[in-house]
Amino acid sequence: MKILLAKEMGFCWGVRRAISMMEKAASERGPVISLGPIVHNPQVVAALAEKGVQVTSSIDGVSGVPLAIAAHGVGPKVLEEAKAKGLEIIDTTCPIVTRSQRWAKKMAEGEFTVIVYGDADHREVKGVLSWAQGKGIALTEETLDSLPQELSSRVAIIPQTTQSPTRFAAFIGRLLRERLAQISELQVVNTLCNVTASQQAAARDLAQKVELVLVIGGHNSANSRHLAEACREAGVETHHIETAAELETQWLTGRERVGITAGASTPDWAVEEVVRCVRKLAQDEDG
Repeated sequence: MKILLAKEMGFCWGVRRAISMMEKAASERGPVISLGPIVHNPQVVAALAEKGVQVTSSIDGVSGVPLAIAAHGVGPKVLEEAKAKGLEIIDTTCPIVTRSQRWAKKMAEGEFTVIVYGDADHREVKGVLSWAQGKGIALTEETLDSLPQELSSRVAIIPQTTQSPTRFAAFIGRLLRERLAQISELQVVNTLCNVTASQQAAARDLAQKVELVLVIGGHNSANSRHLAEACREAGVETHHIETAAELETQWLTGRERVGITAGASTPDWAVEEVVRCVRKLAQDEDG
């Protein structure tokens, strides 16, 4: 069996930056509380916990320790509440997400209807919407019909940073086809992450060369899920796993070429563990 790795995969610079900031803060200041997991990868969260970074879902009970804002960012009300409590804030929000937030605020103040193209339940999307001051809505191709019939004639579209460029473009096209008569001005703000787009392109390229693709990443990781979708759309059997423990021998039976890629919040050691396990399972089958 031959194992092929995607040319681009794993930690993006924004995740590396966030982890480094939290590790440094914990080392210099002692315990740190992260508002939500730093990234959608349980193994990374567990590793940081061992270094003094704990996770909370609310700032209500936080006092006397630095509060870290995770890479996905938060809304202005959360920042205001933290400052009102006198908490030291360690803001590890990805700069690209910060750009999305600033554009959402600017467009809302300009009386635009702000459409965030992405998963309404994702923390990044929720944060960006909160900067739109109640003038925003999260939509995807599947939920476009829920866009109110009455909306401002000025529309701004901002994508979730980890979305597919192809799907984002298709979404804009459909919106224009269906609502052009209502739109007098359209502002498209491209906040797609170049790293994520490159990883998706590399995953599609990998899918053309193998019989099976394993996508490694947290099950709640949007960018890992999008990698798996890209590979399946390329017509290859694909499995999204979080750790090597989820590998199933029957997936590898009879395979000569297996591809491996990983989401932007997946550490290198998790990839290496899966590669070792795949090799062992292949050897056991041959033996």
